[in-house]
Amino acid sequence: MEIQRVTRHLDAEMVEQAYRQGIFPMADTQRGVITWHRPRRRAILPLDAFHISRSLARRIRRGGFTVTFDRDFPAIMAACAARRSTWISDEFLTVYSGLHRAGKAHSVEVWVDDALAGGLYGVSLGGAFFAESKFHHVTDMSKVALAHLVWRLKERGYVLLEVQYLTEHLAQFGVAEIPHREYMAKLRAALEVSAKFDK
Repeated sequence: MEIQRVTRHLDAEMVEQAYRQGIFPMADTQRGVITWHRPRRRAILPLDAFHISRSLARRIRRGGFTVTFDRDFPAIMAACAARRSTWISDEFLTVYSGLHRAGKAHSVEVWVDDALAGGLYGVSLGGAFFAESKFHHVTDMSKVALAHLVWRLKERGYVLLEVQYLTEHLAQFGVAEIPHREYMAKLRAALEVSAKFDK
């Protein structure tokens, strides 16, 4: 129940409908195709169980950075894609930027000395936020972005933060895996919630 299908292209409507069905796309740039994934176990970050380490809490208190939302979505996506191996193709940049303009994809930017130091982006539908990717150019700045994302989602009434796959890095924040059936129940409930990321 991992890869559901393979297509040659994607568009905004395909992406939105896939998320609503518990599926997400990734580009296979070597083959020039889009693979659509539905993991048997899904990683979520319970908003009330978000864990901040003492060192990250100290870093946030110390400041020296500025956090913005939706200030430069294309730059965040480009930075997330700028790595040796990536599933974020040029087509993804185009489609997700379109979703952003439609108010269905959002970014968190962290700036240090007026330069982009870290951030993340994801898709927002109802009371669900699907975190896609994050990056940092300055140590801890992707963690700062995640913390501010969680705080904003809680403030705006979101009930589900999905992060696709559990990794050792994500586990430190309280991310947990749940079975697909449980995830779909949470997703259906979240899609009935009216939450606005940018209100």
